[in-house]
Amino acid sequence: MSLTSLNQLWSKHKLFGLTVALPTLLAIFYFGLIASDVYISESLFIVRNPERQSTSSLGLLLNESGFSRNEDDSYSVNNYILSRDALQSLDKQLNIRKVFGTKNIDIFSRFPGLDWDNSFENMHRYYQKMVSVELDSNSSITTMSTRAFSADDAYHINQLLLEMSENLVNQLNERSRQDMIKFASQEVLLAEKKAKAAALNLAQYRNEKSIIDPEKQTSVPLQLIGKLQDEIIIAKTHLAQLQLLTKDNPQIPVLINRIQTLEKEIDSEIDKVAGEKHSLASKAVSYQRLALERDFADKQLTTALASLEMARNNALRQQLYVERIAQPNKPDAAMEPRRIKAILITLVLGLCVWGITTMLVAGIKEHQE
Repeated sequence: MSLTSLNQLWSKHKLFGLTVALPTLLAIFYFGLIASDVYISESLFIVRNPERQSTSSLGLLLNESGFSRNEDDSYSVNNYILSRDALQSLDKQLNIRKVFGTKNIDIFSRFPGLDWDNSFENMHRYYQKMVSVELDSNSSITTMSTRAFSADDAYHINQLLLEMSENLVNQLNERSRQDMIKFASQEVLLAEKKAKAAALNLAQYRNEKSIIDPEKQTSVPLQLIGKLQDEIIIAKTHLAQLQLLTKDNPQIPVLINRIQTLEKEIDSEIDKVAGEKHSLASKAVSYQRLALERDFADKQLTTALASLEMARNNALRQQLYVERIAQPNKPDAAMEPRRIKAILITLVLGLCVWGITTMLVAGIKEHQE
């Protein structure tokens, strides 16, 4: 074919060549000869909390073994995997810049790529493209996928991220243990101070008022008053008989004096029990208030001690677990890029662009004519 024929063919099909042929040839060249193989390692894990219950089918299955799912803690672990802290720890162990920046990887895929930005922030953006975590809200199972340009690197990155997640959960457990015990210990110290103060106030009041227990001490005068009243009744009955039978009996004045003496003794005992200032009744109100404060402080101390013991028991067992459902796999074949699929997609998109552009150009020419 002569050069003139090629020029005519190009002029006639220039739009098709620019929109379809050229992009497809570039796609064939890149995906067929340049694009590096990408290996993907996947693992499945779940964050369990033995104290929380689940109503899903998988959650019920896990509950039978003594555990339940915990979505909030799963989100914490998943966010950590994609965080800068995780990347820093991973970089110290694997040298991520070297793993993703080797010259064996094509320039479009390796780090830092065409922009030559070797900063940590750019590496973090690149890292988030190579590592993905997906949480199934129904089962709370997290799928972690790690991409690399060799099977060993993809596997090691996934394995290390799982280990780092387990370390994170252990740190959360340890912090929770320390916080629970610290808080419970502070509550015990505060309750002890209140109990000691309440007991000291009650003892001080007893010493100042010279009483032990007003309610118990009141029973003795009341019993004495009852006996004195019985004696008065007997004396008055005897006096009435004598006054009826023998008005001049010399025992009548004696009985009258005895009755008056008994009444004075009764009044004196009543004043001790229910007088205005120094009676047991006036002291009972303050005493009962102090005794109530002491009893309440003792109950608070008992509750605080029980909480401390419970906190120590909870600290002995792990609150969170990272349970591996599927271990990281070591891929034996590259999963990406899907070369034929990518070339076909480029061809289809080119044809669509070519068709739309052709119709637009034809419409413009028709309008001009």
